[in-house]
Amino acid sequence: MLTIKQITEQTDAVVRGLEKKHFDHAAEAIAKAIGLNDRRRAAQTELDRGLSEVNTLSRSIGGLMKEGKTAEAEEAKQAVSRLKERSKELEAQKSQAEAELQELLYTIPNVPHESVPEGFGAEDNVVERTGGTMKPLPENPLPHWELAKKYDLIDFDLGVKITGAGFPVYKGRGARLQRALINFFLDEARAAGYEEIMPPTVVNAASGYGTGQLPDKEGQMYYCGQDDLYLIPTAEVPVTNIYRDCLLSEADLPIKNCAYTECFRREAGSYGKNVRGLNRLHEFSKVELVRIDTPQHSYESLKEMVAHVEGLVQKLELPYRILRLCGGDMSFTSALCFDFEVYSEAQKRWLEVSSVSNFESYQANRLKCRYRTAEKRTELCHTLNGSALALPRVVAALLENNQTPEGIVMPAALVPYCGFERID
Repeated sequence: MLTIKQITEQTDAVVRGLEKKHFDHAAEAIAKAIGLNDRRRAAQTELDRGLSEVNTLSRSIGGLMKEGKTAEAEEAKQAVSRLKERSKELEAQKSQAEAELQELLYTIPNVPHESVPEGFGAEDNVVERTGGTMKPLPENPLPHWELAKKYDLIDFDLGVKITGAGFPVYKGRGARLQRALINFFLDEARAAGYEEIMPPTVVNAASGYGTGQLPDKEGQMYYCGQDDLYLIPTAEVPVTNIYRDCLLSEADLPIKNCAYTECFRREAGSYGKNVRGLNRLHEFSKVELVRIDTPQHSYESLKEMVAHVEGLVQKLELPYRILRLCGGDMSFTSALCFDFEVYSEAQKRWLEVSSVSNFESYQANRLKCRYRTAEKRTELCHTLNGSALALPRVVAALLENNQTPEGIVMPAALVPYCGFERID
């Protein structure tokens, strides 16, 4: 969440940024936050003044009694009693203002970086660059769901029988391809200096609030009511929360973690041809990158993460493009986000396979994730994450873009992992 210092010292810039994200009533929300903070501070100031008076009067009572000034001592005692009663009222006022301010700040999104373009939706995103080549395909190429059936790789109907729509069953070489991609992505991350983490795939509400899934995306998460736990939508949530309530050393930053997990998303309201097959699932595999960094270095880290993901899609020999998301298409928590899309020749559309984001101090403020500088100051960290990569649409693109009359050819980088050069 935004810091109150950021809101009070950069009010106009914050409002402009929120308006770029098309956050309704930005000026009113920020004015309300400032008003609640003023109430909190006024109560604290009066509390501090009252405590000082209580201490002064309490010290005087003994002396007055010794001097025989009983009436004055009694008057001082009554004054102390009144001040203590007033302190209780002020504590209640301060606590209420703090609680209201906290709840309000949870509902205000992050301010976008100055380089974020204006825009309302996906059509306004800016293409940073493209890469890869479109391969010649057979006449009337098949979409991945037909290829999966033809080569017995994925059974969507069996997933419906076992669980429901959006939970496919991978079989034989389809399952081996999944495992190959997971291991390939993890090996590439380790080679780039990321420490592998194997986190839980269910988290508590505090973890959801820490990274911003709650309260913003509560309806998109699977909830286990009896235990008050949530299935994770991404490994970002448990891995970033490792550093909740932590005071790190500047010398240890940046911290670089990677994790493979299953991810669970309700995707409420998703339907139509663009969600067919692997295009949108309720459960899927993903390798995630997470970094904890200093404000001074976090945008260099973002560049490195974008380059890492670009290297993956290049090694998979997929045609791709990188988008700089506009204000209206960004997530609630990100300050700057780059999306990676690979092209599906059979579907004639771009498929998103990764988002790489810098959240600046927004998550860190929720998490109370701080670091101590070399000068012994305590500062909020910056947090970053990115998919490297999410498997379903990568698999869809690999199947569709590599189909030949003789079968589906695997990219050379994957052959040592899957153990076969072709699916036929």
